[in-house]
Amino acid sequence: MTCGRETTTGTGQEPERNVTINPPWVVSRSETPISETILQLIPVERAIYLLPVVLFFISLFFGRYMMDPVETFRILVIGSANALLDWASALLSTLSGHQVLLPSFEQTWGASEQTVVFRIRLPRVIAAMLVGGGLSLAGASFQGLFRNPLVSPDILGVAAGAGFGAALGILVSGNPWVIQVSAFVFGIVAVAVTYGIGRVYHNSSTLILVLAGIIVGSLFSALLSLAKYVADPYDTLPAIVFWLMGSLSSVSNTDIIAVAPPILLGSLCLYLVRWRINLLSVGEEEAQALGLDTKRMTVVLIVASTIITASAVCISGIIGWVGLVVPHIGRMLVGPDFRKLIPVSAILGASFLLIVDDIARTLTAAEIPLGILTALVGAPFFAYLLTQKKVGWT
Repeated sequence: MTCGRETTTGTGQEPERNVTINPPWVVSRSETPISETILQLIPVERAIYLLPVVLFFISLFFGRYMMDPVETFRILVIGSANALLDWASALLSTLSGHQVLLPSFEQTWGASEQTVVFRIRLPRVIAAMLVGGGLSLAGASFQGLFRNPLVSPDILGVAAGAGFGAALGILVSGNPWVIQVSAFVFGIVAVAVTYGIGRVYHNSSTLILVLAGIIVGSLFSALLSLAKYVADPYDTLPAIVFWLMGSLSSVSNTDIIAVAPPILLGSLCLYLVRWRINLLSVGEEEAQALGLDTKRMTVVLIVASTIITASAVCISGIIGWVGLVVPHIGRMLVGPDFRKLIPVSAILGASFLLIVDDIARTLTAAEIPLGILTALVGAPFFAYLLTQKKVGWT
């Protein structure tokens, strides 16, 4: 008896060929590749939704200053509960006119651990998830709107405008709030100019918008070069260059409170209209034949995606490849249906940038800018997709 092989021989018959019986998890070369088989066996969609939750807690205790996972979880839960009780005590004291003290939980950790969790890592982790998810969401929406899988969130010039706004803020003031507000405003202005050029030509087609975005992006890139040319090479110029490379090292709780509402509102808008992006992706004429107001929907997608991108860029700097590569990964996992692709892209983008940020702050003694790492990871991966001919809608 031969294990895994079956041989039958009869009188007057030729021996049959050996038949190899493989286990169900072994895939022959002529059948489905092993990677696709694994994706079929694992409930991908459920695993994707759990990924950012797991990475969130890992990022809180992982870093150059390693912390105990259980202690980190206790600090997060009990510290949040104590902060909520303190807020409730202050509110009740204001309403009643006399001091009210609610009981709080006992703290068994030091002030340094609480500072690391609540003042340093928690804002950074939330910022990475907001920025990564927002850029991926905007990239997936623009790819459907322009019917082009090579489109990124900065196709209409928002990144170039935000970069010039940040450089102008650094030249004028150097205050972080001034820099962020200037970057956000000029990012919105750049897209408004792009859309205005399309209106001047009495044509709001996607081709005109793309060409106008190239014009506006080139204009603001030239203005950015001018700002770097006149900047102080010993003080201001390094600050501009470092901001353009992207980083979350200076993010605070105040920044999260400022940018979270526009990013979440824009994301909610794109989530609610995600099924309409399916209609836009088949063509403008076909979408109009199905009863969709393409002009209004184009404006909605552009406004929501621009607000998300400008809000993300103003606190993180310019981080490339996230909005271009992550939607393709989502398309490989759940298919081209935007009803599934939009939420999956947001989750994958948040997880991807969270991993990249963890690497950036722990790999070397000096923190590596996020734009460098995303390019080092995104460019080879995108080249791999090109070689596999997986850059498309199916």
